[in-house]
Amino acid sequence: MRRNTLVITVVLFILAIFAWAGWANFEYRKQAAERLLASVAKGELVADTAGGAAKYVSPLTGKAAPEFALEDLSGRKVSLKSYKGKAVLINFWATWCAPCKIETPWLIELRNQYAAQGFEILGVSADDIDRDDAQKLSEEKKEIARSAEQMHIPYPVLIDGGSLDTAYGGLDELPTSFFVDRKGTVVAAQLGLTSKDDIEGNIKKALGE
Repeated sequence: MRRNTLVITVVLFILAIFAWAGWANFEYRKQAAERLLASVAKGELVADTAGGAAKYVSPLTGKAAPEFALEDLSGRKVSLKSYKGKAVLINFWATWCAPCKIETPWLIELRNQYAAQGFEILGVSADDIDRDDAQKLSEEKKEIARSAEQMHIPYPVLIDGGSLDTAYGGLDELPTSFFVDRKGTVVAAQLGLTSKDDIEGNIKKALGE
């Protein structure tokens, strides 16, 4: 009887250790995730002192645009660094985003207007994709391609924009755009739907005008 009691005590002790280790591991991972989220620099809306609309200020402004290499709709890898020497508008959008459908025709017009000066747009889809399911991924890419075709987008359309969420300070609203100059520096950022004039002004900044 005494031996059985000893065995049970040892087993319970071991189980308690495993339970504590699991809890400690969970807490560690939770704290690590919280530290990571806290370290992500978020943009903010700043009131216009002249009484105009609030402006979006990104922590990336004045810094090198985070590098990336994403697939286009044909599966080809497209990197940001391959556009060094050009002014680039990185436009995050999605097939379900209504404001994006309003903004896109402006982007197309402005891209055609300034392309000869060394300007390009990268349309980065923030639609969720499932890389673990080949059939689903194919369907999702077709949906993105169909939406891009319906809007007559002439510039590169890239997928898996969600993977850049942390690097670009959180994509809390779409569309979100970053304007990168010829040296690869972010000179302006826009959150949500603004105006064609605002977009053109930031394109000129990226071009160095």
